[in-house]
Amino acid sequence: MSNRPKRILAVASGGGHWVQLLRLRPAFEGHDVTFVTVDARYRGEVAPHRFHAVTDATRWNKLKLLWMATQLLRILVRERPDVVISTGAAPGYVALRLGRMLGARTVWIDSIANVEQLSLSGRRIGPHADLWLTQWPHLARPDGPRYAGAVL
Repeated sequence: MSNRPKRILAVASGGGHWVQLLRLRPAFEGHDVTFVTVDARYRGEVAPHRFHAVTDATRWNKLKLLWMATQLLRILVRERPDVVISTGAAPGYVALRLGRMLGARTVWIDSIANVEQLSLSGRRIGPHADLWLTQWPHLARPDGPRYAGAVL
């Protein structure tokens, strides 16, 4: 395996998902990271890393979701990440699905806020992620997600 720095695309929607993604920054040290979220005002929080803002969309607005997917595909083609990682929700789901189709490894870390059950996005993306993690040991299952400690 190569020791070269990996190209990482770190994707999350706004609010808590974004905060949780930012808590992973120490794991990204020494790698080439690009951040993607739904709010351009977050750019300063990740400078000097590359940053992209995409349309905020949910499953309830199919046209916005399609536009967001188009934006993410463009970003993925431009950035060519080795790894796509997300803490949720819709932008992360779409980025992982598209990233995997383009040959990237994918990591989904389900939201720490989902104490009782996995997030809807997590339940849907989990089987498609190379690594699927939960923050809560009681939500881990043999077929995924895995609990690997309190990573956030």
